[in-house]
Amino acid sequence: MAVPSEESGMEHCVFIQANDKQHLGALVAQYALRRNSKHNDRFDIRIMHYDDFPILREHEGQMYLRDGEWRQWVRDDLQSFTPTRFLPPQLMDYQGRSIVIDPDIFALADIWELFSRDMEGKAVMCRPKSGNKGKRGCLATSVMLMDNAKLTHWKFEEQFHAMFEGTRDYMPWVCLKYEDPETIGLFEPEWNDFDHLDANTKMLHNTKRKTQPWKTGLPVDFRAADSFRLFPPKHWFRRARRALFGDYGLAGRYRAHPDPNQEAFFFGLVRECLDQGVISEDLLRQEMAKNHLRHDALELLDRTPPLARASGH
Repeated sequence: MAVPSEESGMEHCVFIQANDKQHLGALVAQYALRRNSKHNDRFDIRIMHYDDFPILREHEGQMYLRDGEWRQWVRDDLQSFTPTRFLPPQLMDYQGRSIVIDPDIFALADIWELFSRDMEGKAVMCRPKSGNKGKRGCLATSVMLMDNAKLTHWKFEEQFHAMFEGTRDYMPWVCLKYEDPETIGLFEPEWNDFDHLDANTKMLHNTKRKTQPWKTGLPVDFRAADSFRLFPPKHWFRRARRALFGDYGLAGRYRAHPDPNQEAFFFGLVRECLDQGVISEDLLRQEMAKNHLRHDALELLDRTPPLARASGH
């Protein structure tokens, strides 16, 4: 499998997952990582776009096992990239260290702090999920620090195919339940701060999809997870709605984020990206036309105050 960017020879790399719907987020996430690091010469960044990997497209429309049920695999979903979280060790030939992040995660601290920490012999470091999934032992793989040499058993093609054969379930896989718990360490929640922003936040994760700040007002374009752990009528309603109206029918619209500071932070980053030529106004207009970016984004940028620079930058 080809690496989705030129090899740099570096032993440290951040991988950002992406697809068309989250392409802008991935660009802003990449900028935030560079903006807030004093060690940019020590690590690479690669955006892993869904379309870079033919194996994902080959299974379009097929059924895979998710949380004990069969679900259709579709490219056109907000988080269709999720299985690529397990690709970085393989892409780096099981050498060095890698970090993987979702495209809705934005650095406020120097990512080198995470790269260079003592992993105490663990193969993976992450944080627990919140809510009921966390109580059931699910780990948040949306940010992972990986010692690639200790993960040679991560064979992406084989394990991805297994979901469609019914021998591997997506949910235990993405929660790291197939791993030996002794090989997993936990880092501070601040490295994957779920919709929480304060002076201690190192990586802000706008994880609640319906309130992602750049989507406010747009029609919802993600599929809510089915689970029999939900109150059954809610589960039946989602099934019926999807059968009658399609994946996103009657799903509503994205809401404003409850924390205005998180909206201001994201658009402050976008404003800097525009000023520095990292992204163009044309790109923003294209994303708005595709309903990937809220339609008042340019007006919002005009009234977004500049971000404070981190100490030492």
